[in-house]
Amino acid sequence: MIATGAVVALVAAGWAAAVLGLAWPRRPAPGRVRALVPAASSARRSARPARPGPLERLGATILRRAGRPSSPAAARRVGTAAAFSLALLPVMPAAAVPAAAVVWALPGVRARRAERRRLAAIEGDLPDVVDLLVLAVGSGLTVHLAVSRVAARASGPLSEELSRIVDEVSLGRRLSDALDDLPARAGEATRPLVGALVASERYGAPLVAGLERLSDEVRRDRRRRAEEAARKVPVKLLFPLVACTLPAFGLLTVAPLVASAVRSLRL
Repeated sequence: MIATGAVVALVAAGWAAAVLGLAWPRRPAPGRVRALVPAASSARRSARPARPGPLERLGATILRRAGRPSSPAAARRVGTAAAFSLALLPVMPAAAVPAAAVVWALPGVRARRAERRRLAAIEGDLPDVVDLLVLAVGSGLTVHLAVSRVAARASGPLSEELSRIVDEVSLGRRLSDALDDLPARAGEATRPLVGALVASERYGAPLVAGLERLSDEVRRDRRRRAEEAARKVPVKLLFPLVACTLPAFGLLTVAPLVASAVRSLRL
């Protein structure tokens, strides 16, 4: 019993030391110290490249030993997974490797989910942007001016991509070349819009009629996606409803029967 308590105390002390060792370099400076530091020196310090943390250094070492290319994001992921695995190894050795795999894969899963949400938001903004382009081109603006006005007036991730295109054109790049890169960043849903704008910019093709047809198409697509999402709601609600009602149903129906059966067996 004493030996078990000593092992638990040793593991707890090691865990506390590891947490303090990882958190100590990232601790904020006291308020009185921050008040004494001039703004210029703090700006110079912020301009310096950030030193890699202990987790990033650990991950870089592991990747270097394995002969793999190292980047700050990859080193941070590998270092976090290795530290989590080492922390669980004395307590739960069987769960160390699965936990490390989960910790390593979690940033990638979050990044892919965020990218899917961004592309879905772009698809949702596409009908409004196309309508604004129809108004801008119909009022007599060129393709470049229409894109710049819509980028300034619209909101959402698609307007940010259009603002990036406007910035690239202001730096000397051709508008058609900048538009060609949009589907790679904003998804394949923007390719018909890019095709219409590029055809008008390069070859002088009529744009208003094509944008009006595209507006009808993207609005029908958005309505179809909304209907699909509405049909998926009952399926998504099935598991939480069953998980919430099944235990209560079991307690109300099965538990009294089991209790009466146990009572009759005792008698």
